[in-house]
Amino acid sequence: MIAAILFCVSIVAFGQFGLYYWRASIANTANRQVSDRVRVAAGIPAASVTSRDFRAIMTVHDLTPDLRGPGGAHRAIRTYYSIVENIGRLIPPLAGWAEAEMAMCSRYVAVLVDQHLERNMDCAEQMRGI
Repeated sequence: MIAAILFCVSIVAFGQFGLYYWRASIANTANRQVSDRVRVAAGIPAASVTSRDFRAIMTVHDLTPDLRGPGGAHRAIRTYYSIVENIGRLIPPLAGWAEAEMAMCSRYVAVLVDQHLERNMDCAEQMRGI
């Protein structure tokens, strides 16, 4: 019985650690600079990416070709964004936290789209050279 309790506590602690690590890696990537190319493509007029720009950036991502084929691209970040959005809407005291988390998700996706576009440009450049 004690072994089962220890096993369950260990699984919960490991899951919590994994979630914190995943969120920290997202925060680290979100701190990078977003190029003007992504902001113009997504129709973002402001100099910084906000929480309301998530869907526009995801639309740009969905419209850019991927050489690896379609996959469940960014399913985890989309799910996290929608969960945080619902938490912020349902629990008003957490609205500020939810807004900050959604802004981080938007910046993260913007950086990934920027990197994706850069890889596509590099590939096109190589194809022109052939």
